[in-house]
Amino acid sequence: MVLPNFNELLNKYAYAIVKTGINVQKGHTVILQTDVDQAPLARLITKKAYELGAKEVIVKWSDDIVNREQFIGTPQDILTDIPQYKIDESLDMVAKGASRISLRSSDPDALAGVDGEKVAAYQSAVGKALSEQRKATQANKVSWVVAAAAGSKWAAKVFPDLATEEEQVDALWDAIFKAVHMYDADPIATWEQKDVTLNEKADELNKEQFVALHYTAPGTDLTVGLPVNHRWEGAGSDNVRGERFMANMPTEEVFTAPDANRVDGVVKSTKPLSYAGTTILDMEFTFKDGKVVNVTAAEGEDVLKRLIETDEGAAHLGEVALVPDPSPISQSGITFYNTLFDENASNHLALGSAYAFSLIGGTEMSEEELKAAGLNRSTVHVDFMIGSKDMDIDGIRKDGSKVPVFRNGDWA
Repeated sequence: MVLPNFNELLNKYAYAIVKTGINVQKGHTVILQTDVDQAPLARLITKKAYELGAKEVIVKWSDDIVNREQFIGTPQDILTDIPQYKIDESLDMVAKGASRISLRSSDPDALAGVDGEKVAAYQSAVGKALSEQRKATQANKVSWVVAAAAGSKWAAKVFPDLATEEEQVDALWDAIFKAVHMYDADPIATWEQKDVTLNEKADELNKEQFVALHYTAPGTDLTVGLPVNHRWEGAGSDNVRGERFMANMPTEEVFTAPDANRVDGVVKSTKPLSYAGTTILDMEFTFKDGKVVNVTAAEGEDVLKRLIETDEGAAHLGEVALVPDPSPISQSGITFYNTLFDENASNHLALGSAYAFSLIGGTEMSEEELKAAGLNRSTVHVDFMIGSKDMDIDGIRKDGSKVPVFRNGDWA
């Protein structure tokens, strides 16, 4: 590692994850999910969490190579038989209000060539078995954050032209630190201001209460309905204890839930999607009455089609997010092959479940009530990027009049 001041930056990053990301308070339980090659950062996060008052920090390790061998070698009926003790543990953590940190550094192509049907079956089984955990995070019952760390395989994918693994990993760490503002004198203050700025933009959209958004760009002509009493959110959220947290680090988006039954037209992706250990390229979706009726991809099409077949909701939208093309991550010119970063460089949509807090009063509604209000329900939630400097978006009011929201990829 030759990146100047790396240890100092890593310390600042660990603190920001626990302070700004999940906002650890005295007595909290913290769950950290991370890859084995990120042990140095995991140790720092654990230390910082205890210093802020956490009563327990539970670290759950993962490894791309082991995961790949398990998918290849384990029979599908064993993979999809989720043990009761894992379900019970998940329910226990939800009951405790445990905060969750997902630290991602995986190889975007970790499962390339593995039987896609087996991977899809496993993800569907896990999604169903741990559904209460998903509902808790999507209703902000708990604090949660998704952050990233530089892994060697991921770095090689992002920076293939650099000569050595060390240079690639350094370059990725540098890009991550820039995206999460670790080079700022006071990163915590920067994040606090970002929270204010993005929520001001969300407030403007909330006052409008558009009935739909109309997207146009090369290859895209899509109308996305918005439910009555939808709620746009910016960077930060409040959990049920009234504690502010930041679900994504980095973040540049404002987002809400679409009406899952009112999406029509065609939309093309503008960035690769890394999903289920496979890179999916050049996607095109056709929607009618809210549902995907046709989908193609230049690469990874079989994986994409299996995703849409996961359950009924997987073929409908659960999120609509606005990100200006001049955002810092977009202007870096880097394709990260990681949704956490690429979605913050581009307008995006998500297949699958909507966030309950995207509807006024939604966190207190049942699954049936949310669905009746137009919020999609599913065991999956997968973002894909559609924005570019050529995209225009109009907000459509109840009277049918249109208001420019985006012009040439930026706020109008």
